[in-house]
Amino acid sequence: MCDACVMKRIGERLGRRGILAAMALAAAAPVTTALAQPTRASRVVEMTHVLAPDFPTFGGDPAIQVERVMNIARDGYNLNRITHGEHVGTHFDAPLHFAANGADAATIPAATLVCPLVVLDMRDKAAAHADYAVTPEDVLAHERAHGRIPAGACVALNAGWAAHVGTPRFRNAQPGGGLAFPGFRPDVAALLLERNAAGVAVDSLSLDHGGSRDFAFHVAWLGAGRWGIECVAGLAELQPTGATLVGGLPRIAGGTGGPARVLALL
Repeated sequence: MCDACVMKRIGERLGRRGILAAMALAAAAPVTTALAQPTRASRVVEMTHVLAPDFPTFGGDPAIQVERVMNIARDGYNLNRITHGEHVGTHFDAPLHFAANGADAATIPAATLVCPLVVLDMRDKAAAHADYAVTPEDVLAHERAHGRIPAGACVALNAGWAAHVGTPRFRNAQPGGGLAFPGFRPDVAALLLERNAAGVAVDSLSLDHGGSRDFAFHVAWLGAGRWGIECVAGLAELQPTGATLVGGLPRIAGGTGGPARVLALL
């Protein structure tokens, strides 16, 4: 119903005196804090890659298919049919991805998706060894320099890998088979669980390093009810601490993950 129609009906019911009284009450009522003092970030950093058919995928297949099925000239509006796997582009891994009874994409608690962001700078080590796997000592060294990882945080691996999107280096397929890119070593999971972190993120294709054959970090981390984000962007713009991560993914029943929009607030 249009605003004018609503106002007309209110006027008919209240009359002129009633309207004046309602306006007086509204003017006297306190404005809520949320409206008077909105929370604003001084800066928002995009952590999401644009998803297109040629975005690199773990298996090497096209990331997404976009078919225009309605268009303005013929139908009066535009509408696409989109086909893609769950784990393409910047995307979440839900616990169900590697845990038979894990939470699906629809039941990841919303409160865990807005959290402190801790960035591990592993660019030098990844440049020297493409298949580098973050160790517990790397995490402890970060804590010595920047303080203990706060409970509920997302711990992100900045391997400098986002810079390779659009090049063969991102997948880094090896001559003898397999891939080579940075990730987490399996025994890091226990340390991050001890810190009660909510999630982890990587700027590469997988939470496990490319040479992993058993996805042991996935199993340990997602199996403990935590979530992960793969193929994030923007980590080079962030300090080791101080940012807040905001992530969202489709709430699909039974989903093992899904493409996401991820932001960092400063």
